[in-house]
Amino acid sequence: MPSLKVKIINTSPFDLPSYATAASAGMDLRANLPAPEEIKPLERKLIPTGLFMELPEGYEAQIRPRSGLAWKHGITVLNTPGTIDADYRGEIKVLLVNLSSETFVIQPGDRIAQMVVAMHAVVEWEPVSEINESARSSGGFGSTGKH
Repeated sequence: MPSLKVKIINTSPFDLPSYATAASAGMDLRANLPAPEEIKPLERKLIPTGLFMELPEGYEAQIRPRSGLAWKHGITVLNTPGTIDADYRGEIKVLLVNLSSETFVIQPGDRIAQMVVAMHAVVEWEPVSEINESARSSGGFGSTGKH
């Protein structure tokens, strides 16, 4: 798998994001907090990571929930996937929401989200008067049925 060099500044005391396994798509982001922080039921909080990066043009970083936090505690990323554009230079922050009925405490250094860096296309629109039909055609939500 080819690698991509990305410039990063880490102002946190924690290690840089890394892949848990060789086949992992996402890298864990950690909470850069001075002290534990509570997220009450249905509350949302913007959690800093202490990371600043310079993505090359043609790439984006997607911020996604961690499945374990979602399943075990009802903690997810509210704007998911959140997109970090190549021209953003501010601190990476994660918008978490607590969808459970219990208060959740985030500890400094906790893994709070995943970040996936991906290439993306730049679209050039071609206005036309009609488009080709497909097997699905105009079928929307739920139109592919159960298999």
